[in-house]
Formats: sequence, structure tokens, C-alpha cells
Amino acid sequence: MSDEQKIEGTVATFLDGVPGPEGGLLRDSGRLLSWKYACGRVQVDVLSRDLEIPQKRQLDGTIYDGLLALDGVTDVIVNLVNPDTATDVQQQSPPPPKTAPPADGKGGGLPPKRPIPGVDRVLAVASGKGGVGKSTVAVNLAVALQKQGYRVGLLDADCYGPSIPLMLGIGEDDKPRITDDRRVQPVRKWDLDVMSIGFFVDRDSAVIWRGLMVTKALQQFFFDVAWDRLDYLVIDLPPGTGDTQLTMVQNIEVHGAIIVSTPQDVALADARKAIAMFRETNVPIIGLIENMSYFACPHCGERTEIFAHGGAHRTADELNTPFLGEVPLALSLRETSDAGTPLLAGDDTSAVHEALSGIADAVAERLPVRKEAPARTPSDA
Repeated sequence: MSDEQKIEGTVATFLDGVPGPEGGLLRDSGRLLSWKYACGRVQVDVLSRDLEIPQKRQLDGTIYDGLLALDGVTDVIVNLVNPDTATDVQQQSPPPPKTAPPADGKGGGLPPKRPIPGVDRVLAVASGKGGVGKSTVAVNLAVALQKQGYRVGLLDADCYGPSIPLMLGIGEDDKPRITDDRRVQPVRKWDLDVMSIGFFVDRDSAVIWRGLMVTKALQQFFFDVAWDRLDYLVIDLPPGTGDTQLTMVQNIEVHGAIIVSTPQDVALADARKAIAMFRETNVPIIGLIENMSYFACPHCGERTEIFAHGGAHRTADELNTPFLGEVPLALSLRETSDAGTPLLAGDDTSAVHEALSGIADAVAERLPVRKEAPARTPSDA
């Protein structure tokens, strides 16, 4: 028996003995929906329907602390799943069965992935590592799709480092409002419907949350925000393959993912992991983008490949993944992002503008909406 199998057996034994919040064992209550172990990380999904907040906290703490104390376990994610807390489609969907999971502890029982009410296509923009310009690409891609006549929303899902409000020029006084049906109305900017955790925390404050808090916040962004007749919802994910990505692919229908990388090997190695994660969770890969592909001197026009060049294209070919295009490193892109005026919102004809516009065209072609884009009215602006 391998070390991984031994750790997995220890995890199974522990979970078999976790007490249920209503007496007896958690497993026998049908609340232990599923669990899995891989490379030191344990993820446990628990049905939290009808539990009071103290019961949820105690259950979360018991599982989290107990698993983390086991030899070989380095990370724990506890997802408290309650399909009844969502709105519209979720409330109409049948609840998960209250039967015990299969004997191996890894079977079904999880509620099915659900569409986000009011959204036709969900498009995730991801990267394996930080600093590759993913958020810049997400913002300008959303603006480019909007300029093509689509209704577009932009969700900043990076709870620890929300940057979308700054990049769109949304001030601290521009706060979402609560609708009559107790849903959150997105902020409207650049003809986009925008939501970010940055609207609810001080700009200079650190968000210090465990995975459970991130999970809860994202579920609210998915189902408690009044997304209205959107053709595309662009989700700007944090870098990596952590809690946010897992929460997203487990809870909602994601119709496609775009991976952003620079040409250098260290970024492409992590981009490969991001592609693998989406494939393992059955999310279609729309394509790979090479950002900061080269720098063209604005004075002499000489081209310098600062981070090498062509690595993303080669990686896409090796992984049988579409290559969407290369975006040059440009001062204008940095200046417009810092100023809160997306480059694609303007009318310049630079190489970076052309590249991002071409990528938006490719995305719309590879992930067409399932209905005709609605006509705009003055109230939409």
C-alpha cells in the first residue's frame, strides 16, 4: 500500500467517526455528501440544510481541525452545501437526496451544477500564476464583447486581491444597492454590470478569510446578485487552482475558460496546471492567450521579446488547446488600467488594441450566445 493510500484510509476512518450535528454519526445522517483526497489536500462536502449557525461552525471546525491534525494532510477545504439558500433556479431544483453516500465515501449526492439566473454564457478568465496580466485581459475582453453589442457582466472573483474596481475607475462611493427582493444590484460602469468584493471592504484593508468564507461569498455573487439578461458573464479568477476555482466549478455551469500566460517557462508550467484543472472538472477550454508577448519601442519600432516569445503558442499546440492570440507589452495598457479607463473603451488603433479586439472576436466565435443579443435601450446605459 502506498503512502497516499494510507493517508486516504486514515482520512476515511476519521470521517467515519465524525459526530453529526443532530446526534449519531455524520455519515449515517446523510449529510456527508462526498470527499476526496489528493496530494495532501482533503476536500469535504457537507449538506448544511436546516442547521443553525453555531452547528455549522462546530461542524466545520471539527472536520477542519481533525483532518489537519492527521499525518500527511497539509490542506483542508470544508464546503457546507445548502442549495436552498440560492435564488430562482436553485430554489426550483430538487434537493440532493438524504441518503447515505456510497461505501467508498466518494460517491454522488452533491447538488448538480446550476446555471446563474439571468446569464446565458459564463466565461472564466484564469491563470496558473499571478502577475501575467489576467485581470487586464478580463476587463478589456468584457469591454470588447460589450462593444460588439452583447450585454456583459464582469465578476471580480479574487476575494483576496480585488482589482477590477480600480481598473474600471469605480470610486469607493459607488456601492451596489439592494433590490426590493433582497438581491444585490451590480454597479454599472462602461456599460458593464460589475460585482466585486472590493465594493464591500476598505480598499486598503486585507481580506483575511478561510476557504469557507470565500465559498460563501462566491455563492452569493453567483446566485444573490441581480444579473439581468446577460449574454456573457466574465469571471476574473484569482491565480492558481485553489478554493475559488473549486467553488466555481462545483456550483455553477461554466461554459468556457480562457488561460492567460506570459511566454516564459515558469508561467507556462503553471498555465498547464490550470488547463489540467479545468479539463479534469469538465470545463471547456476556449483557448490560451500569450500576454506581454513582446515590446515594440514607441520611438524606433524595434521589437524586443522581454519574456521570450511564442511559448504559449507552442504549449497550446502541445496540449491540443486553441491559441487565441498574443498581446504585446504596451505602456498604454498599463496607463489606461491605472486610470480606470479600459484600453478597449477607446478608439486607438494600437497593436495591443487590435490584439485584444481579435481575441474578443475569437471568443464570441468559439462560445456563441444561445440567443440573439437583445437590443439596447437608454435605460441600459
